[in-house]
Amino acid sequence: MKKLDKFEADILADYEGGELKSTSPRKSDLAKFKAAASATFIKDKRINIRLSSPDLMDIQARALEEGIPYQTFIASVLHKYASGRLVEKPSSLTNRSTGRSGKSRAG
Repeated sequence: MKKLDKFEADILADYEGGELKSTSPRKSDLAKFKAAASATFIKDKRINIRLSSPDLMDIQARALEEGIPYQTFIASVLHKYASGRLVEKPSSLTNRSTGRSGKSRAG
């Protein structure tokens, strides 16, 4: 397990001490969150793409790491890229297409 930083440890201590209480979002915020969630998950278009076998195997392995189906993983990556929120995190797996481990890549 990752070691908690001071901020995280303080939150955990407050939670365990009963000092935190759950709140409900405002109706206006809730409506905004629902609209964003709906817009994110609308899948009304179908595309076909060709990938190399090694790239597809890498994608499937990454999806397995994330615990989601590979097509959902691809859609998520594309959505994050299109919205400017894609942040790459190195994989512990070896890339079949390059033969390199995700951990050894220089940033």
